[in-house]
Amino acid sequence: MPTTTDNLFRKTGRLLRPSLSSVAGQVRGMLHYTRIQLAVKAALAVGIAWTLAPLVPGVAAQYPYYAPLGALVSMYPTVFGSAKAGFQTLVGLVVGMALALIALLFGGPSVWTIALIVGVGVLLAGIPKLGAGREYLPMAALFVLVMGGDDPDGYSTGYAVQMLVGVAVGLTVNAAIFPPLHLSGAVNGLKSLRLSLARQLKEMGAAISETWPPEHEAWSNRRTELIAFSKEVRESVQLAETSHRGNPRRRRHGRDLSADYEALRAMERVTLYVEDMTEVLATAIWTSPEDMPVPAELAEPLSEAMTACGEAVETWDADSEEHTQARDAVRRLQIEMNTAASPDSPVDVTASLAMSMRRILRTIRAEEEHQ
Repeated sequence: MPTTTDNLFRKTGRLLRPSLSSVAGQVRGMLHYTRIQLAVKAALAVGIAWTLAPLVPGVAAQYPYYAPLGALVSMYPTVFGSAKAGFQTLVGLVVGMALALIALLFGGPSVWTIALIVGVGVLLAGIPKLGAGREYLPMAALFVLVMGGDDPDGYSTGYAVQMLVGVAVGLTVNAAIFPPLHLSGAVNGLKSLRLSLARQLKEMGAAISETWPPEHEAWSNRRTELIAFSKEVRESVQLAETSHRGNPRRRRHGRDLSADYEALRAMERVTLYVEDMTEVLATAIWTSPEDMPVPAELAEPLSEAMTACGEAVETWDADSEEHTQARDAVRRLQIEMNTAASPDSPVDVTASLAMSMRRILRTIRAEEEHQ
């Protein structure tokens, strides 16, 4: 199944096709490399676990096949994810085994005890904090009941110990051999979102200057795509933050992920403003132009303001010339609105768009000042 990051790059290509196609292609290649790297590390961890399993002392040596399973279930794309999944899996196994051992105190396995314990195990697996361990809780209970034979205690001990060995091997391999830092997804995701928003504003500005209804209407179909895209970028930034935790390579890659989160939150607010502007303008053009017109005398200053605002979003620098030009363009638009306002020339649409543009520019400045 496609991952969230795969969807992110697919949508990046659709929103920004030709401007970011090369960037998206480079990142896709890196993702394929990361998957291959994870596969190689998983194979290595399973091999090491299988080699070490017979060397474990005591009854656990009789169940070597659980060590590779433990290595496999702990192999996640991030070091923190591996540690978390491994711990949760062990907790789920212990709870399931304890459940089965309690059931065996009242008699051997039967159709009734197996059905009851598995049912209770599935119920307990609904506990959200168990995480990855939810899948193994009822399975462990079933295995102890059915495969424990005359020595369920020994089987449970061997099962748990070998899984622990496998998890330890998997975590060690994942942390020692090029643990991935998914920073490129966050960097390129934020860049793609910023450029997507800038392009949307510029295309809307161009549409206003055309003869109505405009011939170019691709921008009007992105009302929900921008919101969905921003959510995928958030997941990409979260993945970068997770890969940073517990990763020994993080000191050599001192990226400030808190700044990325600040930038993301600011861009999410801008995304909402742009989505609202898209809805307002599309409604004014195609749905009810008689109720929400844009006066002819305001078309040019509105187009200039939106285009300048797009340039400011693309630059994303409150001290830049583009930001200053956008602010001045919005001010000129406000002056023209005050002049044009009359019962015969309503400015509802223009006022709404101008307000959103002022909010966009304030958001960029506030995000930079916060840093």
